[in-house]
Amino acid sequence: MLELISLEYMTMIGMTMVLLFLDSRFSKWRTIPIVCSAIVLVMTTVAVLYWYTSFETVLQLYSLVAHIPSLALFLVFSRFRGWRLVFQILSSILFCTLIHHGAGLVYYLSGGRFWTLIVSYVVLTAAVIWFLIRFLRPLLRQALLELRRGWSLMCLMMGAYYVLVIYLIPGYVGITRSSTILKPAVSLLMVGFYSILTFLFSSVRKEADARHSAQISVLQLSALQSRMEAVRAAENTIRTERHDLRYRLQTVAELVARGDRETALDFLDAAQQRLDDHKAIQWCRPPVLDAVFASYFDQARRQGIRVDAKLSLPDTLPVNEGELAIALANALENAIHANLKLPQDQRELRCKLVARPGIMLELANPCNGDVVFGPDGLPVARREGHGLGCQSISAFCRKHGAVCQFTLTDGWFRLRLIL
Repeated sequence: MLELISLEYMTMIGMTMVLLFLDSRFSKWRTIPIVCSAIVLVMTTVAVLYWYTSFETVLQLYSLVAHIPSLALFLVFSRFRGWRLVFQILSSILFCTLIHHGAGLVYYLSGGRFWTLIVSYVVLTAAVIWFLIRFLRPLLRQALLELRRGWSLMCLMMGAYYVLVIYLIPGYVGITRSSTILKPAVSLLMVGFYSILTFLFSSVRKEADARHSAQISVLQLSALQSRMEAVRAAENTIRTERHDLRYRLQTVAELVARGDRETALDFLDAAQQRLDDHKAIQWCRPPVLDAVFASYFDQARRQGIRVDAKLSLPDTLPVNEGELAIALANALENAIHANLKLPQDQRELRCKLVARPGIMLELANPCNGDVVFGPDGLPVARREGHGLGCQSISAFCRKHGAVCQFTLTDGWFRLRLIL
């Protein structure tokens, strides 16, 4: 009976770790109930096999009963495929096995006291889950996005560990003396191996953070330079108009003296229009965002795209201004590129941004083609290398708890973002 309790507990914890490692394509309200149902089904299957066969039979079939369903869950829900998918499965199995081996060793050394097994399970489970949530899961998700090579080698090492402790070393930790010594020793070696991987993942994350910071700095510098050039051009225009002001006043005075007031007013209106055309528009108060909007709206107008923008933002933002600027820059760039595929008389860009009760953005552009959306709600790129802008926006939303929605209705493609 002790074997069944341990096995059922490990099944529950192991498949829960699958959920912790999972970066699901679907919402948590859809993912969690299905995973919990799968856990109950697998635990029931293990219990039935135990009662109608033997414990040794359950161990021999355990991979088929528990690990294959876990792999199926990843295939259905995970954003990742290939060796990265296998690595996530093997990682959940590894940490589940570490809990079992540690608790079994304590149980054996205590002389078979049942309460020591329970306490060990609780303490080790809490420690491992805390480590996964607090440290490993953020590092691993970043590494899954950044690393393109090396996953097969890591899976080879962890697969060898899997075969060794489950099939090649007989016995059950905590019951058989040889397995109680050998299996925890092998697991200890795997702890060292995974520590090296954790250091690698940490380096990948630091490199990604540095690259992201550099990207923000480049965007800020580029946007501010563009804004400065616009302000400098407006200043030059004003300086020229000021230089010509006395000649204009003389012309107006002569027209008034002749009684030709209509022509004088038209002359003044034309001068005012020239000043307004070169006036630098402030779209919002945050300087980097203002520069981004100014840069992309000017680019859109130069491409013959009509811009209808209504923006309202406070001085203080709930997120880093540079990160929000990158997300908006990706959205604006995608909208401009989509417009360039249309005839010039159909090109239009609509942007609404408000700050109350929260930051809400709606960016819309006409679209004359069909857009395919994936299970995660993101547009599916038709060509390699495309779709990175939408992925960047989605990553920003996941990081800051924002909600983004991509839709295509009545020939208009819309992005709605709520922060």
